[in-house]
Amino acid sequence: MATSVTRNRAKKTENETRIQAINKRIILDAALEVFSSFGFRGSTLDQIAEKAGMSKPNLLYYYPRKQAIYVTVLEDTLEEWLLPFEQIDPHGDPFEELRKYITSKIEMAFKKPEASRLFANEIINGAPAIGSFLETHLKKLVVSKVGVINEWITQGRIAPVDPYHLIFIIWSTTQHYADFSAQIHAVMGEKADSESFRKKAVETVADIILAGLYPAGK
Repeated sequence: MATSVTRNRAKKTENETRIQAINKRIILDAALEVFSSFGFRGSTLDQIAEKAGMSKPNLLYYYPRKQAIYVTVLEDTLEEWLLPFEQIDPHGDPFEELRKYITSKIEMAFKKPEASRLFANEIINGAPAIGSFLETHLKKLVVSKVGVINEWITQGRIAPVDPYHLIFIIWSTTQHYADFSAQIHAVMGEKADSESFRKKAVETVADIILAGLYPAGK
């Protein structure tokens, strides 16, 4: 199932040439690094152009305003994050479905921590750029998945927990590995960059969360 962000992105890119698509990707990747380091207000188009390895006029050809780049980077992040959430199968095994989702979220946190930090800063500042998306599309998707979880509870497949808080716990715990990576590295040192650390993070977080979902007597 495609998100509204995905559908809108497809409409915008229908008539793009391959070179235009590549250059936009270069700009957005560079912008992610700049915005996640300096925030929206502290970032400039000159910084993004330099990071992208292109002239400012060339950058302005694709994105005439800094706001446009910022919103697109955030939309990219949301599109990537929402896909595994959407893919939770209401007919699948609850524990397998939630473990897959938790695994995907932690892997994304390790793979692209700057995206999570950028999103966190946007939320901390009141979500001025994507507030309407959160209140409409995201809320609708969350309500849909709350219905799935409630159905699992009704069927006795998982313990009776509040679905909203379950989702919030998954979000906050998995994104911790991106948003607080400096703290994790201060404690763990080089181990925090190892594959074994990442695997243990996935295993531990999933096991702890899922342990609270087993129905009584099971």
